[in-house]
Amino acid sequence: MGTGDKVKNVAEKAKGKAKETAGRAIDDPALEVEGKATQVKSDLKQAGEKVKDAAKH
Repeated sequence: MGTGDKVKNVAEKAKGKAKETAGRAIDDPALEVEGKATQVKSDLKQAGEKVKDAAKH
C-alpha cells in the first residue's frame, strides 16, 4: 500500500467519523448513516490494498 493511499484512506475515514458525529449531534440519522458508510468504505479500501500488498510478496 502506497503512502498516498494510506493517507487518503485515513482522511476518508476521518471524514466519515466527522459526518457520523455531526449527524448524531444534530439528530440527523441520514447523515450519521452516511458517515458510517464512508468509514466502512475506507476500511474496505484499506483491506483491498493490504491484499494487493500481500500478493506482491
